[in-house]
Amino acid sequence: MANSAQARKRARQAEQARQHNASQRSAFRTAIKKVLKAIEAGDKAAAQATYQASVSIIDSIADKNIFHKNKAARHKSRLSAAVKAMAA
Repeated sequence: MANSAQARKRARQAEQARQHNASQRSAFRTAIKKVLKAIEAGDKAAAQATYQASVSIIDSIADKNIFHKNKAARHKSRLSAAVKAMAA
């Protein structure tokens, strides 16, 4: 347990940051799931609209270093390919 005032404050700040980051990670995963759900439904227009909304969420979370930029790029690439494959 933190004994000094400084350590107690850092513990409070760390907990606050952890909760915020957990919320951001959840938003990242939810955005991906929404696109996948639209793809499974077979509605290409909805899938494209959902994908566009998800890209901004994914990029903002990658910019904050909650997920690595390459992980975000990989997810965007795979989702984009899945949306494009719907026409074929």
